[in-house]
Amino acid sequence: MKRNIKKVAVIGSGIMGSGIACHFANIGVEVLLLDIVPRELTEAEQKKGLTLESKAVRNRIVNEHLTNALKSKPSPIYHQSFADRITTGNTTDDMAKIADVDWIIEVVVERLDIKKLVFEQVEKYRKPGTLITSNTSGIPIHFMSEGRSEDFQQHFCGTHFFNPARYLKLFEIIPGPKTSQEVLDFLNGYGEKFLGKTSVVAKDTPAFIGNRIGIYGIMSLFHQVKEMGLTIEEVDKLTGPVIGRPKSATFRTVDVVGLDTLVHVANGIYDNCPNDEAHELFKLPDFINTMMENKWLGSKTKQGFYKKEGKDILSLDLDTLEYRPSKKASFATLDLTKAIDKPIKRFKVLVGGKDKAGEFYRKNFSGLFAYCSNRVPEITEDFYKIDDAMKAGFGWENGPFEIWDAIGVEKGIEMMKAEGYEPAAWVTEMLASGTTSFYSVKDGATYYYSISSKKAEKVPGQDAFIILNNIRESKKVWNNSESIITDLGDGILNLEFTSKMNSIGAGVLQGINKAIDMAEKGYNGLVIGNQDANFSVGANLAMIFMMAVEQEYDELNMAIKMFQDTMMRCRYSAIPVIAAPHGMTLGGGCELTMHSDRAVAAAETYIGLVEFGVGVIPGGGGSKEMALRASDTFRKNDVELNVLQEYFLTVGMAKVATSAYEGFDTGVLLKGRDIVVVNKDRQIATAKQIALQMAEQGYTQPVHRKDIKVLGKQALGMFLVGTDSMEAGKYISEHDRKIANKLAYVMAGGDLSEPTLVTEQYLLDLEREAFLSLTGERKTLERIQYMLTKGKPLRN
Repeated sequence: MKRNIKKVAVIGSGIMGSGIACHFANIGVEVLLLDIVPRELTEAEQKKGLTLESKAVRNRIVNEHLTNALKSKPSPIYHQSFADRITTGNTTDDMAKIADVDWIIEVVVERLDIKKLVFEQVEKYRKPGTLITSNTSGIPIHFMSEGRSEDFQQHFCGTHFFNPARYLKLFEIIPGPKTSQEVLDFLNGYGEKFLGKTSVVAKDTPAFIGNRIGIYGIMSLFHQVKEMGLTIEEVDKLTGPVIGRPKSATFRTVDVVGLDTLVHVANGIYDNCPNDEAHELFKLPDFINTMMENKWLGSKTKQGFYKKEGKDILSLDLDTLEYRPSKKASFATLDLTKAIDKPIKRFKVLVGGKDKAGEFYRKNFSGLFAYCSNRVPEITEDFYKIDDAMKAGFGWENGPFEIWDAIGVEKGIEMMKAEGYEPAAWVTEMLASGTTSFYSVKDGATYYYSISSKKAEKVPGQDAFIILNNIRESKKVWNNSESIITDLGDGILNLEFTSKMNSIGAGVLQGINKAIDMAEKGYNGLVIGNQDANFSVGANLAMIFMMAVEQEYDELNMAIKMFQDTMMRCRYSAIPVIAAPHGMTLGGGCELTMHSDRAVAAAETYIGLVEFGVGVIPGGGGSKEMALRASDTFRKNDVELNVLQEYFLTVGMAKVATSAYEGFDTGVLLKGRDIVVVNKDRQIATAKQIALQMAEQGYTQPVHRKDIKVLGKQALGMFLVGTDSMEAGKYISEHDRKIANKLAYVMAGGDLSEPTLVTEQYLLDLEREAFLSLTGERKTLERIQYMLTKGKPLRN
C-alpha cells in the first residue's frame, strides 16, 4: 500500500513538539498542532474580560509555544511564511480533527500515565490505518501501546527526533511488539527521503541507541575529568573539533542542552539497566548533584559549567565549585595534528601522544570501544547503526567503529587491554575469520562486517547516494593540491575543492577550468560539489591580502580577472555546469553558485555575498550579477529604482540567507531554475541527474548578454544621497560609505546620463576597477587582516 503524508497532527507543543511541527511545515506538510487548555486566566486575560471559554484563552498555551519557537535562534523553520502551514488548537475542542490526518505524533511530557491518557483519547478519533508514533526519548514503547486495539498497535512505534528537529539528522524508529513491517519500512524511507534524516531502526531498550552511547560518553568524561585532574576547558579542547565533534564539545553542549535533561536520561539508564557492565558510571558524581541542587543547569538558568559575567566567560572549578576566569588549554599532542586536515586521520597520532592528552584519548577511546562493542546485539543487531546514530544525533564526524578502524582494530584492542578493557567476543571472532576492519569499500559502496552472516555486507539504503569518499581514489581523473576531478559515471564529472575551508584560490580556479575543458572534450556535464561541512567560504583572502600589502596591483588585477573569467566560463560553456551548495556558501562560493547553469542547494545552505565585511565589493562577478538580476526583474511600469535598491541592499548589508529558501528572497538563488534538496546525502546524486537531464534535452552554450538595463545617474544619485544620510545618522562608518558608493557606481552602470543597455563585460570591468581601488585602502586591509586573524568582521 502506498502511503502519502499530506497532513500530520502533533500533540504537545513544547520545544520539541513545536520544533517537529515546524520541520514538517518545512517540507510542505500541513500540520495540526495541539496542546492542553489552560486551567486559569492570566492577569492580561482578566483585564480584557476574557473567560476560560474564550478561544484565545483555550489556545493560549499552544499559540505561545509556537510563537516562541518561531522567534528562537537558530530558527526551526526554513522560511517564516512556511509557518502558515501550521494550524493550532487544543486537545479538548479539536481532538476530533485528528480523524483527517495521515500521521499522529505524540510529544507530551515524559510520563507514561499521561501518554497513556493521550493515546486513549487518540483511539476515539483516529481512523484505522493512520500512523501513530511517540517522540519519547526513553520510555519503553511496549508499555505505551498496552491495552490499545490491534490496528493501533500495528501502526504504533517510537519516532525519536533529536532537538533541534530541523538541524539534528538522527531519526530513531523503535518498533513496538506488534508494529507491522510495512510501517517500519515506510517510516525508514520517509525519514531519509522527505525529512532529510538519517533513519535508524533501534531496539526497544532504555535510551535507544543515540542517547545510550552519547550519555555513556558524557558520563565517562564526568568521572574522567576528576580522575585525571583535568579542567573543563581542557576536556572541551580535547573533545571538540580536533576529533571532529562540535565546537561546543562536552561541557558547553551540556550547558546548551540543560544539565537536568542529561541527568534525567542518565538516571533512566542507571535505574533500567542493572546488568550494564558500566552501570556504576551512570551514577551521578557529587559535583553534578551539587549543581542540580544549586539549579546551575546551563543556558536556561544563566549558569552551568560556564557562566557569562559582562563580557567575560567564567568556568566552573570542579574541585572548589566556584567560578573563575576561563583558562586557555593547550597540549603538545594536539599541536602534532595541526597539519592534518581531516579528523579521521588524526586519531592514530592522538592515541600515540606522550602527554596528558595522549593518556586521555587512550582511556577515553578504550572505554568507548568496549562499551559500544558490548551493546551489539543488545541495542541493535548491526554496529553501523551506532555510528550512524552518533554522527546524526550528536554531530560527530566519525562514529566509534569508524574511529576504531582508523586506529586499527588490532591496535585498538591492544590499547584497550592496556587500560583494563576487553572487546566483545564478536570483535575477536571477526579478526579470527581474517576480516581486519569493520568497514570496507567496494565499487563505490560501503560494506560492514555482519555479525549474523559473519561476512561483509553492503550497508543498506545508500543506492540513492553518491559517496565521494568511496569513489575519490578509484574514479579520480585529475587533481592538483586544491581540487579533485572524479568521474561520477554516465558522462558526468564532479569537481571537489580540497583547499582549507574550500576557499577559492589559484588551484581551485585551475581545477574549475580544467574540469570544464575535460567535460567539453569528452563528457556530458559537470557538477561542482563536495561533502564537507561547507561548500566554500569564498575567495582566498590571505592571497588577496599579501598582494595588496605588497602593492602588486598588476598581479592582483590579473588574479581578479582570472576569477571573473572562470565564473563566466561556468555560465558560458558547451556543457551544463551544476553547483551543489550547502553549509556556508559565502562570497566567491556564492558567486560560483550564481554563475552555474543551475544550483541544487541543500536546504541547510547559508548563502550570501559577504565581501562588505572585509572592506571590498563582490569582485568575482557578484556585483555584476546582482545588477543583471535586477535588470531581469524590471517589469513594465515598475519603479525600477526600487527594484535595483533591493539588490543593492542585499550586497551592501552583506545579507546571508539562513536557508536555501531564504536565498530565493535575497536573489542569490532563482525560482524556477534552482532547486532545494532536504537530505544533503542525496545532493550530489540529484545534481548529477539534473546535469544528465539538461545534456539529454540538448544543451546549447548560452550567448553572452548585451541587454542588461542599467539606470546610470538617476540610480547613482539616489544611492549617494542614501549613503550620505546613513553616515550622517551614524548607521555606517565613513569607510562603509566609501565601499557602498563604489558598489553603487557598479550597479548603476557608472554615471551614464540615461538608462542604457550594456554588456556583462562592461559591468565586470567596472566591478574589477572598484575592487582593486578598495584593496589600496588602509581600512580595507585592516578589515581583511582582522578577519584572517580573528575570524570575525571589523567595523572601522
